[in-house]
Amino acid sequence: MNKIQQRRLCYVSIFVVGLGIAAGLILFALRQNINVFLTPAQLVTMHVAPDYHIRLGGMVKEHSLMRSKTDLSMQFVVTDFKRELTVRYIGVLPDLFREGKGVIAEGTVNANGIFMATQILAKHDENYMPKSVYEKMRQP
Repeated sequence: MNKIQQRRLCYVSIFVVGLGIAAGLILFALRQNINVFLTPAQLVTMHVAPDYHIRLGGMVKEHSLMRSKTDLSMQFVVTDFKRELTVRYIGVLPDLFREGKGVIAEGTVNANGIFMATQILAKHDENYMPKSVYEKMRQP
């Protein structure tokens, strides 16, 4: 190999090593955000510290929604059909929020093991239906 080829090989190897280090650092920095949300079973087994901000995902358990009569606070249970976790939220729920449907709640777990949500995201159905078709299906 002549000097020009050695220099090119050195530059390419430095570039590849630098790219590998940059990719490793990016993945290390984003390791908490790679998983979009945790299920109740994962959250119970992880033993997260109180006041650690996470996302909880699962299904809203049927007949578990309890609304306050005096303010906008409410409580419901999120399940992954293995474990259940009580969620408390103060605010207006999204229009797509329903019992038996998917939900993602952002917030923290308090010392009592109750998830204190700061934001609720309702997951919509993947099957799109135009309003006219939906109304025809609902008519007796």
